[in-house]
Parts: sequence; structure tokens; C-alpha cells
Amino acid sequence: MAISNIRYGEGVTKEIGMDLQNLGARRICLMTDKNLSKLPPVNAVLNSLAKYGINFQIYDNVRVEPTDQSFLDAIQFAKKGEFDAYVAVGGGSVIDTCKAANLYAASPSSEFLDYVNAPIGKGKPVTVPLKPLIAVPTTSGTGSETTGVAIFDFKELKVKTGIASRAIKPTLGIIDPLHTLSMPERIVANSGFDVLCHALESYTALPYHQRSPCPSNPIERPAYQGSNPISDVWALHALRIVAKYLKRAIRNPEDREARANMHLASAFAGIGFGNAGVHLCHGMSYPISGLVKTYKPKDYNVDHSLVPHGLSVVLTSPAVFAFTAQIHPERHLEAAEILGADIRTARIKDAGLILADTLRKFLFDLNVDDGLAAIGYSKADIPALVKGTLPQERVTKLSPRPQTEEDLSALFEASMKLY
Repeated sequence: MAISNIRYGEGVTKEIGMDLQNLGARRICLMTDKNLSKLPPVNAVLNSLAKYGINFQIYDNVRVEPTDQSFLDAIQFAKKGEFDAYVAVGGGSVIDTCKAANLYAASPSSEFLDYVNAPIGKGKPVTVPLKPLIAVPTTSGTGSETTGVAIFDFKELKVKTGIASRAIKPTLGIIDPLHTLSMPERIVANSGFDVLCHALESYTALPYHQRSPCPSNPIERPAYQGSNPISDVWALHALRIVAKYLKRAIRNPEDREARANMHLASAFAGIGFGNAGVHLCHGMSYPISGLVKTYKPKDYNVDHSLVPHGLSVVLTSPAVFAFTAQIHPERHLEAAEILGADIRTARIKDAGLILADTLRKFLFDLNVDDGLAAIGYSKADIPALVKGTLPQERVTKLSPRPQTEEDLSALFEASMKLY
């Protein structure tokens, strides 16, 4: 198991200046995005840096849903700055960009594709020492403050991929629930769907002892190892919090208890999936995001079309879990019960359909777009979506049930309309 150190509590952001002082850091790179740079979370960090006399440079050019080019721009900035510590204030896009900047600045002679996941990149193990990175999440979704994963859109192939290595994990995650109070409704919803799928996918992933072959050296052990007894604890705990608090957090921005709990659930699910991994919802989500046409989500202040990550993941979830439930149906049934299904008279062979129906009802209650068709896709796009899923072996191989191209086509088709 590998996780970051975590500090949680209202207002803990004010300690970040002391943390950097304690690290002996002299030149800090503060990464965020243009929207956040004007909001309270970044202000809280800036106030702490000023109070403790920390010398920093700010990079606010992070792209929401990063691309290889936006990573490269941040890497360039990091190389020039010769920083000895990094602070990332934002959602997964900011934290992931900062992880990549730290990695390539520490390994200046590496080509970009050296560390990118195979089969798109070379997937080399990281052996260089990285600088400390403190992550301050402002959304309750990716759990990126706890994981060694950085995801981006690879424009040339129109597909999402990433870098996965324990070495790029943040040194410290500062989880301050005050930062979630500035999140608009749809951002709360879409980031919450990411937590939901992280928990469901890591709990139903292929068990760790069925992965093979065993790596010849521990440094080659993948970050994503399959469901395991420790990740299961975190996944189920996160799922229970989602069931209890997600709807409340979305519907009432003043519900501090719900927003604080979802902020924690994001980290809990991150600890679970950061070690167990995710599978088909995520594998299929990458082309859904990468091939976006004109869709622009409500509440996102961006100048490019995009499908928010949590939305791209959750739209296939009813079809995916109906498909995977043949293997470990009891886990699928347990998840459905946590999410509110009455399973007293349920038959174990119906576990997949019960979980799928429970998810559909959950999404319908939260006004989620009616399937892939509602965000601009049609049956004609299915071959391209399948083609974009095939390279995502890092996650698709963790599905408890192996899938053919025909299976993937059927799953995309079943996800065109949800209700």
C-alpha cells in the first residue's frame, strides 16, 4: 500500500507556509488555474506563503482536463524555475499537471513519452528523486492528492492516458473542507460521480492475487494492483459516504457537513483506487472525454468543449456493472445495498441488473444527462470510442470480466441512453 500523508480540517491551509519552512524550501512553484487564482483557496495559500516569507512563482496556466501540450507548458515553466518544492491548488487537473512538472523537471533529459503509460508511451519506472509536492484539493473527486497518477489528453491520438508511478505521489495532501464551499452545483455533482466510480470500480476490480505475472522486481510493481483487503476497506467506506452525503452536497451549497464529508470521501476513495485501480468505467471514459465535439457543461468556466471527467466515467456505469457482475456478484449486490437498493428478496444472479437500476435511479434524481447521446455521441461514433478504449490496458485489464471489442461496442451502445 502507498498513500500520501494527509492533513484534514477546516482552515489547515494556513499551515502550508510553515510546512514549506520545515522542508527548508527556498523557491516554490505554486500551480493553479485561471479561475481558481481569483478564489478563496488560492488566497488562503498566498496569505500563508506571505506570512512565512516564502519565495514563490505562480503558474496559473493549467488547463481544465489537461493535454500533452498543457503538461509540456507546465514542465517548461518548472524546468526554468529550478524549484525546490511544489504546491498545487485545485482539482485533479492542477494536481496532475503539477505531478508531471515535478517529474520531468527532476529528469530533464527524459523524453515526454518515457514515463507515459504503455502501450502509448514507454512506461519506464521512475528512479530519479523528486522534489516535495504539497497538494491542496479544491474539488471532491479525483483523490489526486493521494495517488501516483497524472492523467492527460493525448491530442494526436484523441485519447486520454497518463503517467502512473508511486514516485509522483504528493508528499502531503492538505484537505481543507472550506475550499469546497466555492464549488458550483454541477462541479460538486461531476466530481462526486468520480468518487462513486472510484469506490465501485476498485471494490469490484480483479483481485490482486489473480494478477500475473508477478513483477521480477518490486520497482516494476504497478500502482494499480487489483482489489485487495486494505483497498476494500477504503472503497466501501467512501461508497457509504457518497450514499449518505452526495445528494445533499449537490443540492445545498451551505450544507457544510455534506461538503466536508465528500471532501474526505474523495481522499478515501483515492487511497482505495490508488492501490487497487479502476477498470471499465474509467477505461471507456478516456475516449468519451478525448473525442468530445461541442459539449460544454453547465457551471464550468472554460473556452473549450469538454466532458467533465466524473461525467464521462459515470455515464457508462449502469452498463458496465451489469456486465461485470457475473464475476463477484455478491460484491455488486453489496454495493447496490449501500446505495439504497432493497436486496432482501434479491437473487444473486440479478446483482448486475439491481446495481445498474440503482445507479440509473441515482443519476436520474441528480438530473444527469441522458446517456452518451445527450452529450453529442451517436451509434456512428462507437467504433472510434472502442478504438480509444483499447490502449487503456492499464485499467481495462483490471476488469473482473475480460472484454472483447464486441463487448465494448455493446457497452457503449447500452450507454447511449440511460433512462
